[in-house]
Amino acid sequence: MTENEISKIIVDCALKVHRNLGPGLLESAYEECLFYELEKRNLKVEKQKPLPLIYEEVKLNVGYRLDLLVQDKVIVELKAVENLTDVHLAQVLTYLKLSECKLGLLINFNVALIKYGIKRVVNNL
Repeated sequence: MTENEISKIIVDCALKVHRNLGPGLLESAYEECLFYELEKRNLKVEKQKPLPLIYEEVKLNVGYRLDLLVQDKVIVELKAVENLTDVHLAQVLTYLKLSECKLGLLINFNVALIKYGIKRVVNNL
């Protein structure tokens, strides 16, 4: 399954979660519900996956955690904020570089229409 195929399923599941819950909840609530929906689709999903920083030969456990890693290919970073900022985008780009994944989805559930809260982020390895 390609990153694009996986991301389409993720977006479909995010739409379903947002349609049922709407904006205004904590990020953790959306994370649990999206995790559940993705597992129902028989995807491999890891939540709060530790992401070490490797500097030269040293592996540093500095506390980075991916909200969701789907099929070992797509990173999903969830937010429940008024507006996405450049810091949120930089966070996903950092995760993509550290993990060597190609695609990330930054999803803000605190919007009236979820389509305005989804950003695709590509790592140009």
